[in-house]
Amino acid sequence: MARAVTIHGIKACDTMKKARDWLDGHGVAHGFHDYKAVGVERATLKAWAGQVGWETLLNRSGTTFRKLPDADKTGLDEDKAIALMLAQPSMIKRPVLDVDGALLVGFKPEAYAAKFG
Repeated sequence: MARAVTIHGIKACDTMKKARDWLDGHGVAHGFHDYKAVGVERATLKAWAGQVGWETLLNRSGTTFRKLPDADKTGLDEDKAIALMLAQPSMIKRPVLDVDGALLVGFKPEAYAAKFG
């Protein structure tokens, strides 16, 4: 049975390259959505946050988040996190792998193997 697989992220990201290489190396056909170049809808981020939690989705370890003024980092909740991710898609953790509507956030080879094994 064919699965609908889309990997969401940023083309130049090293982690994205590892994830795409893993998918290619394991024969997993997939589409790619570059949310930095093409953008991402608020409704999509809301749905993702509803599934995995905004805390998982927001990349707090990246330089984009770390360079934010302290006022933007304090009092974070889902609405504020989504607004930040919409304004600067680099703050979305990468990759977001959508497999028939189920999400894997971040690249962990063992999680990919479990999903496609």
